[in-house]
Amino acid sequence: MGRHSGIAEDLHTIAARFARKRRDLPEPQVLVSAPGLHVTSGDRRRRFHSASVGKMLTATLAFQLAESGRLDMTAPLTSLLPRDEIDGLFVGAGAAGAASVTPLQLLTHTSGVADYFEGPNDTSRSFTARVTADRDELFAPRDLIAFSRAHQRPVGAPGERFSYSDTGYVLLARLIEESGGASLGAQLHERILGPAGMDASCLLFHTLPGGGASTASDPGAALDIAPILVDGVDLSRARSLSCDWGGGGLATTLDDLHRFAGAWHGGALIGGGSRARMTRIEHRFRSGIHYGAGVMQLRYPGFFPLLVGLPRTIGHLGVTGVHLFSDPERDITLVLNLHSTREMTRSFQLHIQLLQRVLRARR
Repeated sequence: MGRHSGIAEDLHTIAARFARKRRDLPEPQVLVSAPGLHVTSGDRRRRFHSASVGKMLTATLAFQLAESGRLDMTAPLTSLLPRDEIDGLFVGAGAAGAASVTPLQLLTHTSGVADYFEGPNDTSRSFTARVTADRDELFAPRDLIAFSRAHQRPVGAPGERFSYSDTGYVLLARLIEESGGASLGAQLHERILGPAGMDASCLLFHTLPGGGASTASDPGAALDIAPILVDGVDLSRARSLSCDWGGGGLATTLDDLHRFAGAWHGGALIGGGSRARMTRIEHRFRSGIHYGAGVMQLRYPGFFPLLVGLPRTIGHLGVTGVHLFSDPERDITLVLNLHSTREMTRSFQLHIQLLQRVLRARR
């Protein structure tokens, strides 16, 4: 008990040191779990926006449907989605390019489709500038797809290269709706949130915790979503936060993401074959971060060579400093939310210091 108490104190000290440097930002929301250890810091119960950590849940839904035979991972998109949704998004005239695209390529970001959120476009401003300037704009999934069609170009032929794409995950979520016969939100609650015990989570702008439909005009306020700063602008009460959906529109908590990690790694959500495919790392996202199918793997020496002794962890990252990563061999999970796109580097500094402290205690 004394040893674990000392570790907990050290983890709180690390988190507090980061909090003191943040001035106008809330404290980092932190959860660290290991055998005999469960430490939280910051506002444990307050919901926050998952950002792209939600992609891991969307990918898990897709693999669930594949396991049940309702989604063929190798089928052409032309046989799975209406033509007007896929027309003009891929290399090739009309919808012809989509005939070479599969759900698995959407999952692994190798379809060649553009990225509406961070990719270049032919308008006078980035998409992030649009959502921070026009905070009352409400987006439907079809609007996000239409933006890529009208204002972006494919980044390559299907299967040619890895290129991270939020547009691809909107299309993947639409595949989930068509194959699963229900809305993304309904399936998320039935197949993941409910079984994992994630009772505080929901698909923002679409559902409420427990699975009911959201009718609030200001769901961020109704759910008391923690600040989410995109380029310095807080979107937690903005309708334009609806720009995230299948690529990460989850509103969640530290404990709920920890429950998801436990259910996912424990085999309660998908089988071993599906987990193995999701964690088959085939592409480099950027230095230190590699990608499978809806799952990232952290290779810490890619951040700094002296981190060579740290294990490879798996999970996903969100652009506002949201982390969900686990070392299943040692049963360690870290959940973080630093609230801001400008905190990404510091989020990894915090992540690494927390992980190092837990690992030292196990030697």
